[in-house]
Amino acid sequence: MTALQSDAATFAADMLIGFEAANRRYVKAVDGGVVRSTVIPEGNVGLVIGGGSGHYPAFAGLVGHGLAAGAVCGNIFASPSASQISRIARTVHRGAGVLLGYGNYAGDVLHFGLAQEQLRAAGMDVRSIAVTDDIASAPKEELHKRRGIAGDLTVFKVAGAAAEAGQTLDDVERIARRANHRTRSLGVAFSGCTLPGASRPLFTVPEGKMAVGMGIHGEPGISEAPLPTPDELAELLVDALLKDVPEDPGTRVAVLLNGLGTVKYDELFVLFGKVNNLLTGHGLDVVQPECGELVTSLDMAGVSLTLFWLDDELETLWAAPADSPAYRKGSISAEQDLAGYEELALDTGSPAESETLVAAATLGVRLFKAVNDLLTAAEEELGDLDAVAGDGDHGIGMQRGAHAAAQAAEQAAARGEGLAAVTRAGGEAWAEQAGGTSGALWGAAICAAAASLLGSTELTRQTALDAVDAGLLAMRTLGKAEPGDKTMIDAFVPFADTLRLGLDNGSTLEQAWEKAAAAATAAAAATAALRPNLGRARPLAEKSLGHPDAGAISLAMVVTTIGNSMVKEGTHG
Repeated sequence: MTALQSDAATFAADMLIGFEAANRRYVKAVDGGVVRSTVIPEGNVGLVIGGGSGHYPAFAGLVGHGLAAGAVCGNIFASPSASQISRIARTVHRGAGVLLGYGNYAGDVLHFGLAQEQLRAAGMDVRSIAVTDDIASAPKEELHKRRGIAGDLTVFKVAGAAAEAGQTLDDVERIARRANHRTRSLGVAFSGCTLPGASRPLFTVPEGKMAVGMGIHGEPGISEAPLPTPDELAELLVDALLKDVPEDPGTRVAVLLNGLGTVKYDELFVLFGKVNNLLTGHGLDVVQPECGELVTSLDMAGVSLTLFWLDDELETLWAAPADSPAYRKGSISAEQDLAGYEELALDTGSPAESETLVAAATLGVRLFKAVNDLLTAAEEELGDLDAVAGDGDHGIGMQRGAHAAAQAAEQAAARGEGLAAVTRAGGEAWAEQAGGTSGALWGAAICAAAASLLGSTELTRQTALDAVDAGLLAMRTLGKAEPGDKTMIDAFVPFADTLRLGLDNGSTLEQAWEKAAAAATAAAAATAALRPNLGRARPLAEKSLGHPDAGAISLAMVVTTIGNSMVKEGTHG
């Protein structure tokens, strides 16, 4: 990410084009990711894995015989959208259902959860597994809050082997959950990673130190320690993992020593020798270990150690043959699938709108364009704020979402659609292109606002309030956040409350909106005093203190810009 100056806006797409060109005997590109180019037998469960790009070989490199049927690839460090996930799942479905696998990150949980609901509504049996192997991200008593890091591979490998063997969806899900429960990982970093197009890394590590317990999206570590020798690092990792084992662990363990991007194989082998000696010294049998780059974080210098505690069933599946671009085990001769892929078509029709809403379509386009201009200018500011205790992608995610929304809104208006359809098109495009938690939440909020407009024949102050309330309800329902959690809800709730109060007191829409935007701005600034309770910033709560939440700040900026644009347009209410 520091050697070739790539276009950040197209980096993930460009990477996927080259990946498919280099691996056509394994994969075919479809909208949103890749699927197997070898035959997926009818009646087999389809394992669909995914997440943000920047982690190769995860996720596209793990598509193939004995592993995943497809991978959904979001933008760099940003979850793919629900529509992308749904398309990949429909493409690989062979009648026995689909298991969705992803790391336990808020954006992935939201988007994969939405896709699961959509697919189930279409009659498909779909289950999900969120990988939770990172012991640094939550205590043992809260396994469900842990992040997914290199343990993705152990869960996906055994689930893929079970699916390849023709096991039922119930069994594939059960095996994946058991593997997840018996997987533990811990990572360290010696330097941060740099996003494509960025001039500096997302975080830095002081000279002579290492960060302990960092994530794989540029999140800083939860603590720092002196730079160790290989013996000292092996002891730190092994001791921590042996203090956090599942119940009835047994003595047979698959070991993964993972390079995060810049620590290369020679050094990894040195470290693995130390790790192996420590584990065998504890009376453990190391079974079919892996040492190399398995789940990376762009160009981060760091390593992680994973222990996968085996039982007889899991060991058989761990040892089963697999053949993918980045992971191979045993001997396989897979038949190429020469037929074209098909997916279930969805209804994309738009309900009829009143003449007033059709005439107001241009207003929607102008508002989306104003928000796009705002977020394009604020991309770096929002990214820097998000990098304090997150992965630094909020700025670029919001910019991508707003840009796609503005384009989609303009196209919908050009087709003669009304304000509701223009707004819905913008919301769907925002969710599709922004990725991440904020992409899902903004997309849901905008689409809910669009749905509220359909019940209106005229545009009034109440119409605007209903749209705001619908958006807030959708965001709260999907994100499960409440005021005080240090999220965009901390700005959205006072905005909606102040807007309602102003309109109830007889203010014009412009007057009430201006006061509501000011309330949102003040509330967003006040999040600096809060500790995050949700999302990637939660494990780094102390680093977050003193800095406002990037999502709350961006929401306040957006509603302020919308208010200013309405005044310029001469909107009256």
